[in-house]
Amino acid sequence: MSTKETLIKKLKDKTARVGILGLGYVGLPLAVVFAEAGFHVTGIDPDSRKVDSLSKGISYIPDVTTEAVERLVKSGHLAATTDFSALKEIDAVSICVPTPLRQTGDPDMSFIIAATDELAKYMHKGMVVVLESTTYPGTTRELLLPKLGVERGLTIGEDWFLAFSPERVDPGRKDWTTVNTPKVMGGITPACNEVATAWYAGAIQTVHAVSSAEAAEMAKLLENTFRMINIGLVNELAIMCERLGVDVWEVIDAAATKPFGFMKFTPGPGLGGHCIPIDPLYLSWKMKSFNYNARFIELASEINTNMPRYVVSRVMEALNERGKPVKGSKILVLGAAYKPDIDDVRESPALDVIGLLMKKGADVTYHDPYIPHIHHETDGWHMDSVQDVMGSVREADAVVIVTNHKVYDYEAIVREAKFVFDSRNATGKFAKGNEKVVRL
Repeated sequence: MSTKETLIKKLKDKTARVGILGLGYVGLPLAVVFAEAGFHVTGIDPDSRKVDSLSKGISYIPDVTTEAVERLVKSGHLAATTDFSALKEIDAVSICVPTPLRQTGDPDMSFIIAATDELAKYMHKGMVVVLESTTYPGTTRELLLPKLGVERGLTIGEDWFLAFSPERVDPGRKDWTTVNTPKVMGGITPACNEVATAWYAGAIQTVHAVSSAEAAEMAKLLENTFRMINIGLVNELAIMCERLGVDVWEVIDAAATKPFGFMKFTPGPGLGGHCIPIDPLYLSWKMKSFNYNARFIELASEINTNMPRYVVSRVMEALNERGKPVKGSKILVLGAAYKPDIDDVRESPALDVIGLLMKKGADVTYHDPYIPHIHHETDGWHMDSVQDVMGSVREADAVVIVTNHKVYDYEAIVREAKFVFDSRNATGKFAKGNEKVVRL
């Protein structure tokens, strides 16, 4: 049998050994899905704390239960290490490392490069590699292909196989998870696509193959650019409605009654999470090399990036109307996570809102049931979540709702607070006609 046929056989009968590079919000759920499908999976991460936790059978990500990790570790289907030399024995590798932006707005490829360099040391014939980290179109072919194949003397599509399959993780969701969310797969060659699809189809319900790695890379950016631009649209709509004296939430709900041609998006204090605030800017950056300005992306990014400042300006204005300057006022921020009911603060607008309020001289505290501490490395401040949320609500001159966690009793918050600024329409029916509440 050819190398391709041998590898496909091993993937289909689950004797292929799987390696996951990066055990974060994407890598760990993927490792668990492959392990539960019957593969023997080794997760590799330089963070010894993650490895120690998994080795003890303990999960550190809410979307993955400790029960599942413990069971898979005990059965021998899941292991973790900081030692990249484990790749010597691996047949199938998925790269799931972060791809943040630099302060300058350029893609930070250092994590992908570091993972690729480590993998290159142990590349061997009969290996399939899939990059899942979101990046600009061309990364898989231009960056991974030379380092992993050409420089090692391995022929792509014959000796080894390379593809891109964008992660589609939405933390906190129960309906769509790693196992049932369709996966897009784009190989460097048709043989690469065939091998990578055979691998993922052994654990994930639906794999949608496309013609190239670039098509798969672009599909991911389209998904998140679509959301970014539509959120930018409703954020600007919120600003326009405030000036017109119209309730933006009523307008959106009315438009959402149309059963065709409309998809509901809601405004807020800014974008958060790893994907939507960052991924479209990878495409914008790439297009600059073609002397093309991605105008929709740049405009939406400008609007969304300015939303925390807009929220703070509205809070200041509302306090002034109540005879209180923001300087010296006690302000409680409710919610620090970037979305409701999770413990993820990546790119959360709450960090900007808190920082801006502190710079204006406010005495700021926050509460989040999922995030006990915040450390802002760039601005150098640290804050602990208050323990007594309702006591803090009563003491505050202003309560600013940034993340609409379901655990909050919004009726009680509206009743007990002196003033509430609600950037998420969390107070809903309790806000209408209530002079204590101002909504975005």
